[in-house]
Amino acid sequence: MKDLSLFISIAALVILFGYITYKGAVNTNDKNSNSDEALAEMKEGPQLSPAVSIDIPEAISFAGEPVPLTMPDVRESFDKELQINTYWHSNTLFLIKRANRWLPQIDSVLAKNGIPPDFKYLPLIESALLNDVSPKEAVGFWQILKTSGREFGLEITNEVDERYDPVKATVAACKYLKQAYGKFGSWTLTAASYNRGMSGVNRSLENQNVKSYYDLHLNDETSRYVFRIIAIKEIVENPQKYGFTLKQAHLYQREKLHHVQVTESIKDLIAFAQQQGINYKLLKRHNPWLRGESLTVKRGRSYLIAIPVSE
Repeated sequence: MKDLSLFISIAALVILFGYITYKGAVNTNDKNSNSDEALAEMKEGPQLSPAVSIDIPEAISFAGEPVPLTMPDVRESFDKELQINTYWHSNTLFLIKRANRWLPQIDSVLAKNGIPPDFKYLPLIESALLNDVSPKEAVGFWQILKTSGREFGLEITNEVDERYDPVKATVAACKYLKQAYGKFGSWTLTAASYNRGMSGVNRSLENQNVKSYYDLHLNDETSRYVFRIIAIKEIVENPQKYGFTLKQAHLYQREKLHHVQVTESIKDLIAFAQQQGINYKLLKRHNPWLRGESLTVKRGRSYLIAIPVSE
């Protein structure tokens, strides 16, 4: 009996030791498994950039006219647009890239027409320097309506729409801006009128008995409009200050072109492109104002068609 009792006691101890060892191993594996899963989740999960409130400049101007940042609502409005466009990374990044290609050309046209250089930032907020069409059928870099385009000298037909020509559209925009400045005597109000219209801005000035854009109560879009231009100006002119680091090679460059003068109708622009040693895609890329696959040239008229130069 003693031998049997001893055997049972030893067997019980062995079983207990085995159970304790087993549970320890299971717990360790569970902990390791949980740690591995947590580590995997950390690696796979979103790595969010810290959001930092940006210091706004102590003083800023638009077209030589000071922005009254001492007014709380003005300061907050500018702050809002600066923060939004700083953290709208992909959009603003591509604006800076496209600006390198187009702003020197736009700036040149503005200078020839006596328009302040700050207006080159207006098409950045109008179209992001893309030949887009708005829901209201405003077209091109400067988002020009058909009636306005014709009023300011652009040809608009089924075959030709010069609103899609960034340079010619800039010339037309200059005509509007000069007219608006003649009416308001303020470049800030002129910029606001590009969004609201001259009659709309003038009506608001008269109804509210004020003289400055910064004193006007306007609809949300127009009340943000000038501040959006100023914010984009600030970021494009100081990209690194706002966290945008771009190598020079990453900026879009102006492409080398030569121009072919066309004085006779072209029945097939695809064939014309191939005769020039390019394809139809490149013809349309550099001449987006050509809206069809043919071009009718009336007597006494001519067109300059841009052709890319092979490197």
